[in-house]
Amino acid sequence: MEPKLSKDLHKKTRFYQKLHFKRHVVSYFLLTCIALFTIIPFVWTVSTAFKGPNESLFTMPPSFIPSDFTFNNFIQVWTTLPIPLYLWNSVIITSFGVLLPIVIATLAGFPLARMNFRGKKLVFIIIIATMMIPTEATMIPIYLILNELNLVGTFAGVIFPTAVNAFGIFLMRQAFLSIPREIEESAVIDGAHVFQIWFNILLPMVKPMMATLGILSFIAAWNSFLWPLIILRDQSMYPLTLGLYRLEGAFEASTREVAAGSIIALIPILIVFLLLQKHFINSATSGSIKG
Repeated sequence: MEPKLSKDLHKKTRFYQKLHFKRHVVSYFLLTCIALFTIIPFVWTVSTAFKGPNESLFTMPPSFIPSDFTFNNFIQVWTTLPIPLYLWNSVIITSFGVLLPIVIATLAGFPLARMNFRGKKLVFIIIIATMMIPTEATMIPIYLILNELNLVGTFAGVIFPTAVNAFGIFLMRQAFLSIPREIEESAVIDGAHVFQIWFNILLPMVKPMMATLGILSFIAAWNSFLWPLIILRDQSMYPLTLGLYRLEGAFEASTREVAAGSIIALIPILIVFLLLQKHFINSATSGSIKG
């Protein structure tokens, strides 16, 4: 009887192992297809940026390896447009566009997660509800307010409307909620006040989520186009993404130079993500904060 049970158990085990293996194969195949579908436009853009004027861009099947390899497209973009000035403007806008959302989100998320006060749930619901309002619907009233404050045509007019990020507040609230309350109670017993608990104890424990918010805020601020186009009037204050819009006029919509400019604008995002990807992955995979 026992050998028969052992044999049946062995068969069932092998069956589930094969089923598990097949599921893995199907999952990896689908993920590979999605990855290829996502990365092919990027590879085509990189390839186009390095192709010379004598090489055709629109061939079927597409050619991803340039036969007429050249850096002239980057040189022409760099020399035709004031790229260093645009880069500096983007650095200014992006620096505050990352710092302010992180500071405000951590300050707002802390009381929503760790404090008890009347109307806390209502306040949180109102903050979350603002995420359902399209950004385009708020541009006109925000522009009128900035115009009354004489902030139209300034970097402050670009930065301040994006300083409060409802999604960032939500992220930081969830991060603070994941911290065991015993840690905070121990700090109170030791005589720490609220600011010390927030700054010295809880903030170091939510660094992965802060890094995630920083990456998302950096991408949003660096790639912002429509709002700077509306607010800024002086072309010398344009960020890089808005300055590259002039490529269409400078090169008569030359695909090679536009692709080269896009790669130049993409490099800082890649650098920031590579530097912070460890924290980004930790925040995405960890279900709790370890003490």
